[in-house]
Amino acid sequence: MPKKFLKKHFPSAESIKTHKYLAKFGDKFHDPNLWHLNRRSVSGAFANGLFLAWVPVPLQMVLATISGIYFRVNLPISVGLVWITNPFTIPPMYYGAYKLGLWVMGQSGNNMEFKVNISYIMDSFAIIWQPFLLGCFIIGASSAIVGYVSIRVIWRIYIIRKIKKRK
Repeated sequence: MPKKFLKKHFPSAESIKTHKYLAKFGDKFHDPNLWHLNRRSVSGAFANGLFLAWVPVPLQMVLATISGIYFRVNLPISVGLVWITNPFTIPPMYYGAYKLGLWVMGQSGNNMEFKVNISYIMDSFAIIWQPFLLGCFIIGASSAIVGYVSIRVIWRIYIIRKIKKRK
């Protein structure tokens, strides 16, 4: 079961609560739902992390932590999932989001030549921001819903099989 694997490889709640930088948050990290691996907490963490992975801002881990505390979902999973967007995956993911946004808005993209460098993106952001953010929102919301439902279904199937096996 993934639960045993996750418990084995994740840091303990106590080690995180006593960490010198995280101690500043005080009692916020003492909520058991932030650390327990149950169906509600894990599926919510998947939704939170997958949605925030598509938010094109720096410090996504901070956003995942704040929203994870607010929604009371598993923090390690939520924060870990934002790393789906990393320096290797960002260009194709964000380009796909931009193309989806163009398609939804019914635009052609002005036949712009796409270059993967920061100066090009900053110069053309005034043109691309609407379809780009729309595409990011659509994919983020879709992946959050799919992740949430998938974890709930997989967890339920596992429990049903475990109960049948016990009988």
